[in-house]
Amino acid sequence: MLTGPNVLLILKIAVAAVTVLLIAAVIAVARGNYRLHGRLNLLFFTLTLMAVLGLELVVRILAPEVFDYINSDSSLRQALNWHLWFSVPSTLILPAMLYTGLRGYVRVHLVLAACFAILWSGTFITGMMI
Repeated sequence: MLTGPNVLLILKIAVAAVTVLLIAAVIAVARGNYRLHGRLNLLFFTLTLMAVLGLELVVRILAPEVFDYINSDSSLRQALNWHLWFSVPSTLILPAMLYTGLRGYVRVHLVLAACFAILWSGTFITGMMI
């Protein structure tokens, strides 16, 4: 059933799964396996994009009222606001990070990766708390 709590549970599972991919990508690059790092990041990007687009499809078209209950609970609304402070910028950085990685712009990629790591950590932590 398409309820707010069910959608949030699916998103939490998706975020946890792609976080495992992200950690695997970091381990791969630390071991010098740049090809595996790139493939895992491409998969991470694709799955994350699918989740974001799927969420937008649900809240904009399929069931715009699915998260109405959050607005009536100030603590849930505050938790969502904190989450969005991390998740929106990380979503915007992600394509730039993928591009710089694929093009071999290592210095820019590393700066973006550091910013993304901070933002993704916040996204993960705040997302699991909602």
